[in-house]
Amino acid sequence: MKATIYDVAREAGVSIAAVSQVINGKGKISEERRNEIFSVMERLNYRPSVIAAALTGKRTYTLGLLVPDISNPFFAEIAHAVEDQGHKLGYSIVICSTHNEDERIERYLTLLQQKSVDGMIIGTGMDNLELLAPLVDKSVPIVSIAREMPSAYVQTVHVGDFDGGKLAGQHLLALGHTRIAVLAEHLKVSSSRERIRGFRDALAGAGCELPDAWVKPGGFDLLQGGKRQTLELLRQAECPTALFCCNDLLAIGALQAAKELGVRVPEELSIVGFDDTILASVTDPPLTTVAQPIEAMGKLAVDLLIGQLTNPSEAKPAHVLEPKLVVRKSTASIGD
Repeated sequence: MKATIYDVAREAGVSIAAVSQVINGKGKISEERRNEIFSVMERLNYRPSVIAAALTGKRTYTLGLLVPDISNPFFAEIAHAVEDQGHKLGYSIVICSTHNEDERIERYLTLLQQKSVDGMIIGTGMDNLELLAPLVDKSVPIVSIAREMPSAYVQTVHVGDFDGGKLAGQHLLALGHTRIAVLAEHLKVSSSRERIRGFRDALAGAGCELPDAWVKPGGFDLLQGGKRQTLELLRQAECPTALFCCNDLLAIGALQAAKELGVRVPEELSIVGFDDTILASVTDPPLTTVAQPIEAMGKLAVDLLIGQLTNPSEAKPAHVLEPKLVVRKSTASIGD
């Protein structure tokens, strides 16, 4: 028989009113007690009626997550972190893969509103920020993850992309590289632009130039794009000795291109990625990369979103987390 709110109250040793307050995020109940009640709900497999909650204007305990491509390991790990934190707090996550297409984004935003989700986490790029206007008008809580979003109505959680690009540049310069190219995804993606800007800043500080022709933006087919751009660079008469790739998938494509041409990594070509997904440690050779604190980003995004439900009038600042260089075996000094 399906568990009811009465079963939860009896099992937890509290009143029905207390369970209702926990479900709706109200009341002066300690965090420890809330977690105990959530634990009982989980053990009894009790779920409040989403339909009934939506009809009465109450919480549905569902959150929307929009990502560009769930097959991208970075966004798969983001989704895992968001789902895990949401689960701990009694929320279900609806994940939508947008391919960075505004038409899909608009359709998913409409769908999620129809499902009366309590809030949305947006990790996808969008050309038209006006798509968010209906959500803002309805005071739907929004958090942007893994990218900046120039809106006073949206909290953001992202890594310091400029600083991350600078770390990559400083690392390659310290190894003696001066002929360095950059692989990026589409330059409409703000994180790529900031990473390149930070990388250029590091090189300029050392009196080293990054030719525009050696900044290779591609599309959203990252693996094949990284391979294609690297093949083009390495077939030039004067080719780079190092590559900075704005994400790990581009870097893996670069590794494939080097292997195809018989170029040894890192002896003849050093490669730095960005993200530090699970794939970075299993490539051959393991990838030097700029790590994003993926788990912390996902957890913070959920916490901020739920915080907006209880304190909607609070200011919505940007939360910028610190990148970290992880040195593995895909980079080496020239001549090593």
